[in-house]
Amino acid sequence: MAAATGLPGSGPDRTPADVSSGTADVRQDGAAQQSTTDETARETVAEDTAEEPTAIDGTTGAGYDGPVPPASQQADATAGADDATPAQPSPTADGIAVTDSAAAEHAGTPAGTEGLDEAPLVGTPPTDTDHSETAGDGPGLDHDHDHAAPAQQGQAQARTHADDGEPNPAGTGHADDAQEPRTPEEAGTDDGAEPAADAEPPPPVDPEQALAAVGWELDPRTLREQAPDPAQLRDIRDGLTAKLDTTLDNRSRARLLSLRAVASRILGDLDDALGDARLAVTYAEATGEFRRTVLARARLAEALRWRGDHAEADRLFAEANSPELPDRLRALLHEHAGRCCYDQGRLTEACLHFERALDLRHGEDAQLNARVEVALDAVAERAAADGFGPPPRRPEEVLGTPRPPVATFDEEQQLWGYADADGEMVIAHRYAEAQPFHEGLAWVRRPEASRWALIDTSGAALIEANNGYRSVVPFSEGLSWVSMDGKGRWMAVDRMNIVKIPPGYEEARPFRNGLAAVRQNGGWGAVDLTGEVVVPTRYHRLGTPLADGREVDGFTADGLAVVELAGRRGVVNRAGRVVVTPAYATVVVHPVAFLVATESGRWGALDRRGEPLIDPVHPGRAAVVAEIDRLLADASPVL
Repeated sequence: MAAATGLPGSGPDRTPADVSSGTADVRQDGAAQQSTTDETARETVAEDTAEEPTAIDGTTGAGYDGPVPPASQQADATAGADDATPAQPSPTADGIAVTDSAAAEHAGTPAGTEGLDEAPLVGTPPTDTDHSETAGDGPGLDHDHDHAAPAQQGQAQARTHADDGEPNPAGTGHADDAQEPRTPEEAGTDDGAEPAADAEPPPPVDPEQALAAVGWELDPRTLREQAPDPAQLRDIRDGLTAKLDTTLDNRSRARLLSLRAVASRILGDLDDALGDARLAVTYAEATGEFRRTVLARARLAEALRWRGDHAEADRLFAEANSPELPDRLRALLHEHAGRCCYDQGRLTEACLHFERALDLRHGEDAQLNARVEVALDAVAERAAADGFGPPPRRPEEVLGTPRPPVATFDEEQQLWGYADADGEMVIAHRYAEAQPFHEGLAWVRRPEASRWALIDTSGAALIEANNGYRSVVPFSEGLSWVSMDGKGRWMAVDRMNIVKIPPGYEEARPFRNGLAAVRQNGGWGAVDLTGEVVVPTRYHRLGTPLADGREVDGFTADGLAVVELAGRRGVVNRAGRVVVTPAYATVVVHPVAFLVATESGRWGALDRRGEPLIDPVHPGRAAVVAEIDRLLADASPVL
């Protein structure tokens, strides 16, 4: 098996140093363009999508968590030119439907508007399910994939998840792999006669599809996956290596390396698994795509877990599990984090993870329920012998970050100080005002001063009050917004008081995911960490409501923000491109869609490319979320 940092093949060897962190696709200087037919088809069918083959948790299929339009909308799509309703989009790797023209326009779109980068986790064998789709019955939901079934006739052929999509467990390949029906002369007769001598052999099975179709077995004592046929898994791994030899783009390499890590892990080749998984994370991070990086880190965490490196595995699972992910992917991450806790004898903590996984899926995921039942039986047996182990850890302990001092107020002195996690005072009560610690830094103001000073967790001053900052914003991503007059002309400084973004903004919010919302000349936009304006300051508002009820000041991890213009709301991405034209009374960012409301208060949904998904006919957004959940393919990604 090829070393992780130097894969053999027609292209030059790739190492982490060769990966450009700011771009999605990177080729070596002088390297020829990809020539493989299936990779070209991926680029054509679903450019910049984020899907993964299923292969980690025992569930098959599941590249992404995306809904397919209802049958009624699909019927509208083929009703003819006289219909007022535009043709409905066909599904893409993000799980949201998109028209062919929209797909073409989407090619090359910056990360943040793509779909889910989900792949299955290896686990128990999937249940037998009929995956066939009949033209007359409307689109079926592919239960082996977290992606949408085709929305129009003529698109019913299944396809491998493009650009980091999960392979089709049903055995179908890329769009360019589809075979025309053969004539009886080509295929032979049905009575067992030998086929004609010139009949073409069947196309080889794609290794990603084969990996997704493996019926994993979960050991009831170790809670580790087992391959029913190790020899077949070695062949699959060899096939993944062959695909890597002709692949240069970061997306595909991240996917293939992490899948090869899965295969090596199950085969017991843990050093190879770890090397591939770490390199996969490097490539995934270079794409800047949130879900792709989440999956790569989760697969790395599993490789570390099997090696016994539990502290790093726990940290990776915790970092990966974001509330901005779809619930089914979060549930899988909790399940695997629970298995890691089980390995360590942290049985109470393991049970909390399993409980959270079940809660996220509301008990409606039969395969998850079955796996958790196996895990809880193992917990019960082990607890009866050894007890439930140490108490659950706080998030700070799992992440390996020290808990910062907490501001406390002394009623007698009417002053603020800071206490540690045990309640012991570490910084005396001496401040008239004290902000919370962020990134190990806090702004404080003494009673005799009108300006703010910056201190670290020991109380030492890094920026003195005599620098003249009347208004300050807590540090985020290494920078803090400060104002000399307390009214405007905001600028960004680092902890050494070096100005990184010059003054000039009337209002500024903390950086989030590399961007900060700013107001200039009455309009809101966004700047990056260098001060470059990436979203023009032309909007009347910039703030992003999420489907779970939270609102973020700025951009989501996917690089999306809700903006308002003339009382109407839309969506822009981190590159400043308008994804949803401001035309709605309300827009809420859902993990796989946009929930939108009309002036009449009726709710519907758009896909991640701004195309109609659910008509705005529902009285509340909860009904729209429920419909999206019903449209999602019932499957899980593979870790």
